[in-house]
Amino acid sequence: MNRIAANPIPYWANAGKTKEVFDEAFADFHAIGFTAVKADVPEGMTAADYRAWIGKYGLAPSLSLFNSPFDDTVTAAGEVEKAKRFAADQVALGLDRTMVSSMAVPARLEQPAVGAAFDESRLTRAIDMCGEVCRALAAEGLRPLHHSHIGGVFETELEITRLLDDLGPDVIGFGPDTGHLRWAGIEPAAFIRRYADRLGGIHIKDVFPDHLSGSALSYREATASKRLWAEPGLGVVDFGAVLEAIPASYDGDFMIEVDEPSVASKLESHEMSFAWARRVLAGRYTE
Repeated sequence: MNRIAANPIPYWANAGKTKEVFDEAFADFHAIGFTAVKADVPEGMTAADYRAWIGKYGLAPSLSLFNSPFDDTVTAAGEVEKAKRFAADQVALGLDRTMVSSMAVPARLEQPAVGAAFDESRLTRAIDMCGEVCRALAAEGLRPLHHSHIGGVFETELEITRLLDDLGPDVIGFGPDTGHLRWAGIEPAAFIRRYADRLGGIHIKDVFPDHLSGSALSYREATASKRLWAEPGLGVVDFGAVLEAIPASYDGDFMIEVDEPSVASKLESHEMSFAWARRVLAGRYTE
């Protein structure tokens, strides 16, 4: 359907995932004009209750994300069971795909975007575990899409391409984040063209140049500086090239994501992002 969707991450990142926090986010999204929101069913809530809740704000569920460290802190069996539970909720919401990501390697959160503490054996194990999780998601009715993210085991171009190429299109699709790719030194448009036939979702995310050529800041410090993530169009991602790289057959949403707004308020940030999306994505989305 190619909707413009929103991710409420700046609302809960510091305040926590409470009902009050999400109510504020959903009310803002409704007032702005968003019709879809990243589907995160809170612990203890059924998928049906969640859908009714966001429906009161005129919102429908959009592509969510299954996250795992894919390292020796978890087991493949445990992550597969977690994936099955996650998939049950997502399918109940009417979704047919999900992003799959890794974002929790301590050394990489401390020294982001450079592939810190690379370990070939860890990468191999992570690819194998991710493959098991992807097959479990697919068996439950969800198409898995790899989602690039700084701070995880699949951070650099080498690691992401190893994952996608080793597992292949029958196991995992592609759901990039333009901002995380750019921060890792990967040109988003070129990378999207490379895996265009596997594209099933995308996070529209921009970055300022301040921390892209080396920084002593950790992931959290860079985010808190308000000079990392940018509202779309304010940073250095070439969205003209990105849109040209996205095939006309693309059937996923365009999800706006600004982890830490660069402007005064979360509402203002999303107003700016939605206005940009309606202008730049004209003809590529449905209301």
